[in-house]
Amino acid sequence: MEDRELQQWIEQISMASFGRPFVHQARFNRRLRSTGGRYFTKSHDIEISWMQWETFGRDEIEKIIKHELCHYHLHILKRGYQHRDNDFKTLLAQVGGTRFCRSLPRASQKQSYKYRLECVNCKTEYFRKRKMDVRKYACGKCRGKLKSYTLDLLTPS
Repeated sequence: MEDRELQQWIEQISMASFGRPFVHQARFNRRLRSTGGRYFTKSHDIEISWMQWETFGRDEIEKIIKHELCHYHLHILKRGYQHRDNDFKTLLAQVGGTRFCRSLPRASQKQSYKYRLECVNCKTEYFRKRKMDVRKYACGKCRGKLKSYTLDLLTPS
């Protein structure tokens, strides 16, 4: 599906579900990973996650589009368009949109920690992805000094 097809589809859903036209721009965004779509309050444009389209298909994207159109129409009508507003929750339930998009499968679920910190006194371990200056911090349990070790990423832990 291309952006122009998405635009037409959103216009059709807007008229069928909301009875109001969608007169702004819609497009796919290939960088969106943690969200299904976005509505921009300044430009009134809508972006839809390409990864959601590829992974879950038409039915899931239709729910995401209805969610974004709820933001769009309520904002245009100067009513509560944010997730916490009752107007938004009510309209979303009426049109059958989804409150949250489905999570995308990740290539690797394993956490890759590079550093292990160990308390000199109580031997409590802390794992970190980023290097940190152990002179500035102390153990959260006993306030003891920390010692840093680099983990070998090639060996499984």
